[in-house]
Amino acid sequence: MIDCHTHLTSSDFDADRDAVLARAEAAGVRRIAVVGQDARENRAVRELTRGDARLLCFMGLHPDRFADRGPLPEEEEVARTVAEIREAVPDLAGIGEVGLDYWLCRDEARREAQRAAFTTLIDLAMECTLPLNVHSRSAGHYTIDLLLALGAGQVLMHAFDGKASHALRGAEAGFVFSIPPSIVRSQQKQKLVRALPMEALGLETDSPVLGPTREERNEPANVAVSVRAIAEIKNLSEQEVRERTSENALRVFGLAG
Repeated sequence: MIDCHTHLTSSDFDADRDAVLARAEAAGVRRIAVVGQDARENRAVRELTRGDARLLCFMGLHPDRFADRGPLPEEEEVARTVAEIREAVPDLAGIGEVGLDYWLCRDEARREAQRAAFTTLIDLAMECTLPLNVHSRSAGHYTIDLLLALGAGQVLMHAFDGKASHALRGAEAGFVFSIPPSIVRSQQKQKLVRALPMEALGLETDSPVLGPTREERNEPANVAVSVRAIAEIKNLSEQEVRERTSENALRVFGLAG
């Protein structure tokens, strides 16, 4: 299995990160995508993933950095992120976490700055032939519209919270939608899995959040929860779900098996 989206550099894992990775391996998780959200975290992700074939390094700029509550990132900060990513390309599996967030970013001027930064990072991913690991909270169809307009093809849509009809447009373009363990408590995620073909589904945990319950810390071993839920909805064996979601993740990330 492949966990397509995690935050393993989070301080939530400082006390037992090695044990978390050991549990993931015991559960059958073979690859784990670790995403960065800003310059500080990108450096931590690069350090954590260096030399560990299980861990896939993604560097990005999270759209919540443009949220109404905080200082607006300057163009120079976006440019520095682009420069860092360019320098790190030999170590990267992809670019992420990037995207749009219209839940935390409601001011139109900030949304425009967010879209501009995302556009820059989409262009960079395409230039470097790297996949995108994409956030789209409360901005599902806007995010998909922009990705399609710019011709992005290697796209992992993480924890998509939009309408299934919009997701289907992305699926037709080859996007993969990764499903977190929170599917067991989310009617929206269940509806999404019903609507999408298996070729468009992947697994994720978004560790340490989006676990089976709101209270518990999530971790990569819990992709097994997503597998069981998808298998039940799609009337497939868990083994088939594990195999097909792994194939989809390898394809969208451009990786060998």
